[in-house]
Amino acid sequence: MSEAHSHRVFFALWPDHEASSHLLALAHELTARGGGRVMGPAALHLTLAFVGSVTPTQLPQLGEIAAGIRAEAFDLSLDRLGFWPQRGILWAGCRTPPEPLRRLAGVLVADLRAAGFTIDHRSGADLVPHITLARRARCGSLPRLETPILWRASEFALVETHLHPSSASYKTLASFPLAEPKAV
Repeated sequence: MSEAHSHRVFFALWPDHEASSHLLALAHELTARGGGRVMGPAALHLTLAFVGSVTPTQLPQLGEIAAGIRAEAFDLSLDRLGFWPQRGILWAGCRTPPEPLRRLAGVLVADLRAAGFTIDHRSGADLVPHITLARRARCGSLPRLETPILWRASEFALVETHLHPSSASYKTLASFPLAEPKAV
């Protein structure tokens, strides 16, 4: 598939403005200690399923699959910091991912695979829910995240990545609402 005719896509959750502000402040605080390149506000996301390169004719199919998913909205609490030294990735994540997040990612990946898409093995049940705060970071130890960063996940999105020499930019192609749980 020619790069000019393909789209590099994934499904993600985007934090609200308040959560993004807290995440950026945290990233700047942590990289001031050990260095690294802080992610821009428009790059902060939690990947649900990485699809990779698809043709323009496959994009509508991805939208149909996502639109067919019935999942509930949920509160996300980022209460853990992590560091993957092999890639210099500093991240914020969940100690205990909420069950609705696991279900959403699992159903999404299962439906995509059933439709013939090859999904990154770190998606779905193997998802480590996290938001990358900085790349090329260096960390000795991480502080404990005293106050969790919270947001309400009320939709997920199909996103296209545009790679640049030193970064990436993202364009939301479609958003899919998550239903509010019914009151008991």
